[in-house]
Parts: sequence; structure tokens; C-alpha cells
Amino acid sequence: MKCTNLLIVFLLLNICAVWGQGPKKIIYYTATFEKGDTIYNAYLPETIVFGPLRFKNDKERMEYTKLVRDVKKALPYANMVSQNIIETYEMMETLPDKKTKQKHLEQAQKYIMAEYKPKMKKLTKNQGKILVKLIDRQTNSSTYDIVKSLVGPFKATVYNTFAGLFGNNLKTEYDPGGKDQMIERIVIEIEQGKL
Repeated sequence: MKCTNLLIVFLLLNICAVWGQGPKKIIYYTATFEKGDTIYNAYLPETIVFGPLRFKNDKERMEYTKLVRDVKKALPYANMVSQNIIETYEMMETLPDKKTKQKHLEQAQKYIMAEYKPKMKKLTKNQGKILVKLIDRQTNSSTYDIVKSLVGPFKATVYNTFAGLFGNNLKTEYDPGGKDQMIERIVIEIEQGKL
């Protein structure tokens, strides 16, 4: 009886192990033949390898953890904003005259404000600062310049002043080799799927 029970348990565990393995992912590669050798061609994305982080104390580790959390929260918004800006400018290039361009720009402004304003209000001060830097990183122009092109110089100055009340500056530029080096590292690791 014990032998039968043991055999049943063993078979059930094997069946579970087989079910736990999903379907195999098949990847097709192109190949070239040279001098009797088969050489497979595969695209490998660029990978940047960073050395391990060393923290002096627990406070530095906690600050890094918070920075990772804030970048993970702000990066999708920066990507969406930059994508919308690119689409808007591409669309504006196809429009025939200035009046149609202005009308399209107003519609884009309304859409962007309706879409992102409620989401941006939920960000913390630090996440907002990081978002401003990441938008600069993604678009190669400051958030102030983007807002200025969408709503005009007066409203852009008002928004920048309002942001200044909360310790932010829309004219902040992204410095990947300087003070924003850790943010750059985190963004690269997120894009590579390491974080």
C-alpha cells in the first residue's frame, strides 16, 4: 500500500513538473554559408554593464531605492510625452497652412492637458523633478521650451513660476555625465530589463 501511494505521489509530481513547463519559444535566425561553415546572424541589442553599487551606509541604500522607485514612476510618463510631442510635430509638418497648424496645436494641447494633467498631479515633488529631467533627456529640449511651444511664452512662465513654488524648475536640463549620472544608470538598467 505504501509503495502504491508513493508511486502515485511520484507520478503526480512528474505531471505537475511537465505542466509547469510552458511551450518552447522558437526563434528563427538567418544564416550564411562560408567555406563550409554555417554562420548564424542574430541581432543582439547593445548592453551596457555597470559595476556593482557600493553604499557607504543604509541611508545611501534607501536614497538609491527611492530614486529607483521615482524613476520607474516618471519614466513611462516621459516616454509618453515625448512620443506625443514627436507625433504632434510630425503631423504639423504635413499641414498646409499656419491656421490649420494652429488649430491642430490647440487640439493637441487640449488632449495633452486632459490626458496628463490629472496623472501629473499624483506625482510627488521628487518624481516631478525627475520627470522634468527625463522629458529633457527624451526630447533633447527643456520642459519649459516644450510648454512654451504648446501654450505660449506667458503661460509657460506662469507654469514655471508655479513649479518653482514646489521647488521645481521647468528649465532644468538633464546632465547624464554629471549630477544626473545615477538617474541615467537607472534608466539604462530599466531599458535593458535589469530593474
